[in-house]
This record gives sequence, C-alpha cells and structure tokens, in this order.
Amino acid sequence: MKAIIGKKVGMSQIFDENGHVIPVTVIEAGPCVVVQKKTAEKDGYTAVQLGFEDIAERKLTKPELGHLNKAGVGPKKHLKEFDLENADALNIGDIVKADTFAAGDFVDVTGTSKGHGFQGVVKRHGAAVKRNTHGGGPVHRHQGSLGAGTTPGHIAKGRDGAGHMGVDQVTVQNLSVVKVDPELNMLVVCGAVPGPKGGLVTIKSTVKVHKVKQAGADISKNPQKASGRNPQKASARSK
Repeated sequence: MKAIIGKKVGMSQIFDENGHVIPVTVIEAGPCVVVQKKTAEKDGYTAVQLGFEDIAERKLTKPELGHLNKAGVGPKKHLKEFDLENADALNIGDIVKADTFAAGDFVDVTGTSKGHGFQGVVKRHGAAVKRNTHGGGPVHRHQGSLGAGTTPGHIAKGRDGAGHMGVDQVTVQNLSVVKVDPELNMLVVCGAVPGPKGGLVTIKSTVKVHKVKQAGADISKNPQKASGRNPQKASARSK
C-alpha cells in the first residue's frame, strides 16, 4: 500500500486530448517526514508514522515535542500511521513526496466532511415534506410519528431525527490520479474529495481490485466458456 497525508486545495477542471471536461480536485500532498518506524520484532507489525505540515513549538504539548525531538524532526501538526509496502526500506527522517503515486493509479481519499450545523430531518435524512394545503398545518417539515406510543413506550435509539449534520469521516473510493507534480507537491485526482478547502485528507492506494482484460486472453484460458458450450457434453449427446 502507498499512502501520504495532504491538504485539499480546491476543485478545478482539465480537458483531455478529445476535448472532454474532467472535474478534478487539487491536493497538496506532502512532503511528509517519517517520524516513527514500527517493526515486527519490537511491535509485532510493520508500519511507519508520517508527519505533515510544520507548526510552532508553542502549539504542541511537551509529550508531542519529546516524541518529535526523539526522531530528530521539526514540529509537525499532523501525525498518522500507515502500513506501507516499503515500510522496511524507510528510515526515520526520510521524506515521502507526492511522486509516491503516479498518473493512472487508483486511490481512496479520506477527509472530514463539511459542517452544516443543526439541521432538520428533511435536509439531514431526506424525509418527506408534508402537504402545504387542505389541513397540512404549520408542520410541513416536522418529523412525524416515531412509534405506536404504547410499546415500547419510548423512541428507539438510532431513529432518524433532527440534529448536528456533517463533520464526519468520509472516504471516497476508487478515484483515479490524473496528474502528479512532485516539485509543487501537487496531486490531481478525478472527482470530488470530502471536506472544505484547506481540509486535511489522507490518500491511500485503493482497496478495490482493478483487472486489465486483453482481447482473446479469456478465450485462450477457457475456450469452452467462450463458445458457450461444454465439448464433453456435446460429444455425449452425439453418441
């Protein structure tokens, strides 16, 4: 798995060679520094902890500063651990840049969704709006009935209702990388990414499997499937 920490810059659009518009999101990916290294001998698993975005020392606690000073790196605002495929080859102090990904890769982007404050059940959960005429009353966007009222005699936990909306961890899967610029620490992915401009995001290799099918490859491996019949059954019928 490949991964990096970044910051959402905003959305834009580019044009391919056929003139088609591709909506993209620009991400400031890295540079990230390796702050800690987990090994199978000591910790029971292999991983690395990456640090992203410089911050003033006065904004960190003493334990956080001690952890970073032990690694010999400057103060970092964000720390996150990843199980990278090249974790054994990385050492404390190494830099991970945007070129860890390449154009054509598929990634999963995780971020914190935008906050919408306290919202009603219509906007928050898509509840139906009651009629506006003939006795609808002044409760067009209210919740409505939540139960029989006798058994169990209370509103069941987890029912849809009004409340705080947004500020949730959201992962958008299977986004393709359109462009990588390691000099500008820029990663351009096709599609939308959760969170506001400037929001923290993590980019990881997608968990979905992509298979490249070539013409004739499946036929050569399974000719009876390509013909649509089983030769053994066909010979038995002929007898």
